[in-house]
Amino acid sequence: MFINRGKELAFLEQKWGEPKAQMIVLWGKRRIGKTELVKQFIKNKSHVYFLAESTHEREQLKRFSAALGEFFKESLLATRGFADWEEGFRYIKEKKQRFVLVVDEFPYLIQSNSGIPSIFQRIWDEYLSQSPIFLILLGSSVAMMETEVLGFKAPLYGRRTGQWKVQAMPFYEIKNFRKSKSFEDQILHYSVGGGTPAYWLWLSEGNEFFQNLGNQVLKKGEPLYDEVEFILREELREPRYYFSLLQAIAQGKRRLSEIVNATGISQPTANKYLGVLSDLDIVEREVPVIEDKPLKSKKGLYRIKDEFFQFWFRFVFSRRSELEMDQANRVIEHIKQEIPDYLSFVYEKVAREIVMNNTDAFFDLERLGRWWDKDDEIDIVGLSRERNAILFGEAKWSQKPVGTNVFEELRAKAKKVMWGDAKTTPFYVLFSRKGFTNGMIQLVKKERVVLFRGDERIGF
Repeated sequence: MFINRGKELAFLEQKWGEPKAQMIVLWGKRRIGKTELVKQFIKNKSHVYFLAESTHEREQLKRFSAALGEFFKESLLATRGFADWEEGFRYIKEKKQRFVLVVDEFPYLIQSNSGIPSIFQRIWDEYLSQSPIFLILLGSSVAMMETEVLGFKAPLYGRRTGQWKVQAMPFYEIKNFRKSKSFEDQILHYSVGGGTPAYWLWLSEGNEFFQNLGNQVLKKGEPLYDEVEFILREELREPRYYFSLLQAIAQGKRRLSEIVNATGISQPTANKYLGVLSDLDIVEREVPVIEDKPLKSKKGLYRIKDEFFQFWFRFVFSRRSELEMDQANRVIEHIKQEIPDYLSFVYEKVAREIVMNNTDAFFDLERLGRWWDKDDEIDIVGLSRERNAILFGEAKWSQKPVGTNVFEELRAKAKKVMWGDAKTTPFYVLFSRKGFTNGMIQLVKKERVVLFRGDERIGF
């Protein structure tokens, strides 16, 4: 199943429409859907797809030669092969044919020969830059792609003609993997799968959430059982420190001082490692949305950005010994008790996304996030200086309809937010899992408030 990625495909098609040589760099976390994206792009085009593997360079070159031999119908290449990479790309130039050449998992080539970036620089400059080639370099090792391919000091710097970091899919797109299911089912699966397409494909559409959890995440031998450890050990040299940091954040230690106290890691070292996790799109530093200088803000909180990592460190990591003893049912019972509170945070994130996709109900937002001080917090705060307006919102994942008391509490907290001037117009939005009371519905007619049940706007 392939869902959306319309912007990414449009970008690639635009570049394909330009007749000059192209070197496109696509990178992003493992399982995020880079290969499927490229397969969709090349399926009606002449192409060679080469998947690099974790093996020695000679074997890589032999497989590359065979792929080109098959494409150009020259069987001799499969047996003789190219002597080196330059010979292979000189051969491509001499063919003077426009086609897409995909090199997937380019970091594995670099692992087999650290000089590959310099070799590809020379190949591009001498053979490909004046050819009709459409070269795509893909990589799942975010750190290596950003240092060895995209970095300022990298030999290939300045050669690429386009780049796109493939990000996690938003909820409104990825929920289509379970489009026949209820909103609650979609939220439950999003709390584990997040915006990673591969995870949703492993979570069977025919099973309910806890079946999928037991069969795919908590079952030894299944891909998701060791997924977090696999990714961290592949990307990082000292994974044990990162495990400690991520476990602390998942357990609610979000301030840097709290993380340092919980892990025993010094503040400079913790800062360094949190920066690495941020570069890998696993962790992010969050500040109140009204902060004018977020990098200098002392109110920063860390949170795990990747839903699967957050779920795993919150519910699975500390109970691995039980899972190793085939006691998954005990772990599931524990998760059932805690997951309602956990889903409230997931719903908050989804609610902010829904706001961004429904600006027609409010106004165009220049910034959107959360606000907090030492006593209170607001789930949704959106700003527009152009309209001189501010949006306040709450998302409630409760079993009861939301009443006017929630709105009045929100309005009271909103008065503490110091942004704009006396003429700034406040607007309000409420999200509820179970809908709203009649009193709250009647209040809509008097106040600037918009209501969403689940992810659907309620009209009156």
